[in-house]
Amino acid sequence: MPNRLAAATSPYLLQHASNPVDWWEWSPEAFEEARRRNVPILLSVGYAACHWCHVMAHESFEDQATADYLNEHYVSIKVDREERPDVDAIYMQATTAMTGHGGWPMTCVLDHEGSPFFAGTYFPPQPRHGQPAFSQVLQGLSEAWVDRGHDVARVAANLREHLNQQAALVAGSVDREVLDKAVTRLRTEFDTANGGFGGAPKFPPSMVLEFLVRHGSSDALAMVDATLEAMARGGIHDQLGGGFARYAVDAGWVVPHFEKMLYDNALLLRVCADRRTPMAAWAGEGIADFLLRELRTDEGGFASALDADSEGVEGKFYAWTPAQLLEVLGAEDGAWAAEVFTVTETGTFEHGASTLQLLRDPDDLDRWIDVRARLLAARAERVRPERDDKVVAAWNGLAISGLTRLAAWLDEQRYLDAAVAAGELLLEVHVVDGRLRRVSRDGVVGTPAGVLEDYGAVAAGFLDLLQATGDPRWLRAATSLLDTALEHFRADDGGFFDTADDAEQLVARPRDPSDNASPSGLSALLHALVASSAVTGDLRHREAAEGALATVHALAVRTPRFAGWSLAAAAAMLDGPHEIAVVGPAGADRDMLVSVARAHPTAVVVVADGADEEIPLLAGRGPVDGNPAAYVCRHHVCAAPVTEVQDLQDALG
Repeated sequence: MPNRLAAATSPYLLQHASNPVDWWEWSPEAFEEARRRNVPILLSVGYAACHWCHVMAHESFEDQATADYLNEHYVSIKVDREERPDVDAIYMQATTAMTGHGGWPMTCVLDHEGSPFFAGTYFPPQPRHGQPAFSQVLQGLSEAWVDRGHDVARVAANLREHLNQQAALVAGSVDREVLDKAVTRLRTEFDTANGGFGGAPKFPPSMVLEFLVRHGSSDALAMVDATLEAMARGGIHDQLGGGFARYAVDAGWVVPHFEKMLYDNALLLRVCADRRTPMAAWAGEGIADFLLRELRTDEGGFASALDADSEGVEGKFYAWTPAQLLEVLGAEDGAWAAEVFTVTETGTFEHGASTLQLLRDPDDLDRWIDVRARLLAARAERVRPERDDKVVAAWNGLAISGLTRLAAWLDEQRYLDAAVAAGELLLEVHVVDGRLRRVSRDGVVGTPAGVLEDYGAVAAGFLDLLQATGDPRWLRAATSLLDTALEHFRADDGGFFDTADDAEQLVARPRDPSDNASPSGLSALLHALVASSAVTGDLRHREAAEGALATVHALAVRTPRFAGWSLAAAAAMLDGPHEIAVVGPAGADRDMLVSVARAHPTAVVVVADGADEEIPLLAGRGPVDGNPAAYVCRHHVCAAPVTEVQDLQDALG
């Protein structure tokens, strides 16, 4: 049997390369093989850090009998949702429509045109809790394909029609009133006891927090601070190594689902950098150090994720018992650590183990630092979770933005250096013939085309690098990506599709303006368009942002929790945003002006020694009487330059 997954870019596909299932990658050849044999297509979608994907693989795809049946009656296609978000989006929409819920692993059965006629998620090997066994599902669908072809065709046609129905996006103004009402709505959904929104399972609401930081009202900031503190003190936060898990299974952030995703941490890093409180600094530094220590690749990019499991057990790498603390730290420090980190005899997790929390500040900071370092060193001797080391363009763009902002606030050069290296990898490897590719691995670019999320997040990251370094190459790269997005992704109503007009044609062309685990393509592009317009004065980019934002009006009014990133962009647009050039010789005087300028969360700030005609915001602007000066503009209307910190504060309101 050919091992078609052995050369895949995706670590998730490579995890399945030794299965007895005769897997194909998503390709025209796989569909042609299904037509030749006249069998349906089994589509299995997941990702490398997915716990239940591992479970189903072990139970079913590694089982010889199941594999034999699949190989005889189906053409089986394996897809990494992170590598092909377009494929995932289409069939997740079908899964949700057919079952009322979605998730991974996702299991769909398709006809030869790619139209689904069955969809679900995890299926057990034996009937369980009302779920049929996977073998029963496979047999029933194969029999339907052979004996009830008309029924299969009817269901597939109905699903195809549903997937191609584009909901009318009614344009409307996302003005100050909409933003204020969004804050009011969010307050009604806010968990006053635990922070965050809603109940269990509870995900870090990073994009909503970014909007609330930019809104800036006392009510908005109170929700941000309560949520950041609850998460940072909870078990969802890695109290030893920094960084956050994907979500908590409970409402109080105690027990996480232990996989650690790049996009979650990148988005939270940006919130911390923009909020600028002591708690934000502690959490943000931990995230940045985690990214550099555990996710950075040899090529300078950032890997996608760390698995939830090690040695086949979820959370084993991260959880502790009192006895394990005593073994590493000794009796006195072990007992103290158990109290500080809430490690109990009964356990807060499974098998008597506990997740580490920091529900109160330690009474001895030096002792805590020492104990934490010793525990981290001991944990490093455990079997580590696997790392999904593919580099995803969009998520690296988000990481670049977070790192540059934290570096600017904390004056930490190594964070900026890491951001620049990631930017260079994207520029040199992921941009091919002027178009963006979504993934690379070991410095080799993959074939999947970049989707709108990639163009938006990478362009925004490049613009943050411009602001941090003053290097015009980042502006050229960002504007090139944005112009490509405007040419190939734009819809007639001013919104955007998630795939390019010349991309592979799927059963439907995906388009979803709502944020999910990461920003929607539209909201990611909004941020980049707004920043680009502020730097260049390009009204095309500003007008495109305004047209796209208008299509999110109904979503922002109805469910602001799923429009946080668009609302954050809207807050910047209502503020102008402030366009600030700080120009003059490096030193304490310039640093103070830069610090004041960058403390404004929506400001676009470019710093340079002198005028630079390649960067329109810096064109013709230099020091004043030899002193560093700040030039403050809004909506491309500029005030007189200022050289004093107080004058800059007054200009920013």
